[in-house]
Amino acid sequence: MLQLQKGIGDDMAGSVITVAQQKGGSGKTTVSANLAMGFRAAGKTVALVDIDPQGSLGRWFMTRLEAGMDCEGMDFATSSAWGITYECRKLAESHDIVIVDTPPKADSDLRPALRVADLVIVPVSMSHVDIWATEGVLDLARRENKLALVVMNRARAGTRLNADVAQAAQELEAQLAVAQLGNRVIFAEALGQGKGANEGPKGPAREEVAALTAEVDSLL
Repeated sequence: MLQLQKGIGDDMAGSVITVAQQKGGSGKTTVSANLAMGFRAAGKTVALVDIDPQGSLGRWFMTRLEAGMDCEGMDFATSSAWGITYECRKLAESHDIVIVDTPPKADSDLRPALRVADLVIVPVSMSHVDIWATEGVLDLARRENKLALVVMNRARAGTRLNADVAQAAQELEAQLAVAQLGNRVIFAEALGQGKGANEGPKGPAREEVAALTAEVDSLL
């Protein structure tokens, strides 16, 4: 049985979550931002670290900050791959949760972000191509003895494609999250406004964010 190693956060107050996927457009930033707001809604302090040169998570946080929305208990930093251990160590000393958004690749540059993690989250959008791209990230996570949780993003419940992708994820011997983020316009709209989907009207998106946050929290 695989003995999972705890990340750098094991010796600190906070837990580190690394969100990784080789394929671009899988929803890493969507998952990162919504988990951040899910944990904030649960009363936890959250720090975000963006090591993706595209900087989408940083853009989301700055949009939120500049709009004067509530950022209490939140912090943001950028980092290089080689500096991620130091950055996470520093932020985990003063935050309950540290979420790391990574670039769309699975190679040696990603390893430091995996090594520092207490949990690796791998978003999978609704396509077989995303599943194929997931294999590299899962292999790296196994090499680092890290628990990886595959999260279905833009899910279409009840469809054949949804079932096929879920089955393919299970065949990779990956842990598949029960909670899913649905194919809802509100996720894209909220992201562009510097918000989480749980800050919008009551509805399925809010419930999905809360369910995913609770499931992730149970694994930390």
